[in-house]
Amino acid sequence: QVQLVESGGGSVQAGGSLRLACKASSSTYTTYCMGWFRQAPENEREGVAAINSRGTIYYTDSVQGRFTISKDNAKNILYLQMNNLKPEDTAMYYCAAFCSGGDYLRYPNYNYWGQGTQVNVSS
Repeated sequence: QVQLVESGGGSVQAGGSLRLACKASSSTYTTYCMGWFRQAPENEREGVAAINSRGTIYYTDSVQGRFTISKDNAKNILYLQMNNLKPEDTAMYYCAAFCSGGDYLRYPNYNYWGQGTQVNVSS
């Protein structure tokens, strides 16, 4: 088991930046893949960014060039730096760990989830 706690959400205007953090209770499963997902009301949860055990990084097309995922293995913290935010980025953002399967941006492949942190971007 691993507990994941997200922080860093908030409300910003379009063009602004936020940095999300996900603190894991242990490194047991976080050495495997970890990812950030988001879900807007009435939408399916979608993969935003992920990093696998080899350090390979994946982004969904809509955030490529604006978001950066990184991990501090010593502190068991996963980050998501979000720049040039757009209103369509508004959603609850979730951290996830320990995936199975090859699609690192597919939410059913992850076993552990945080409670989420809300991001609101106004135009």
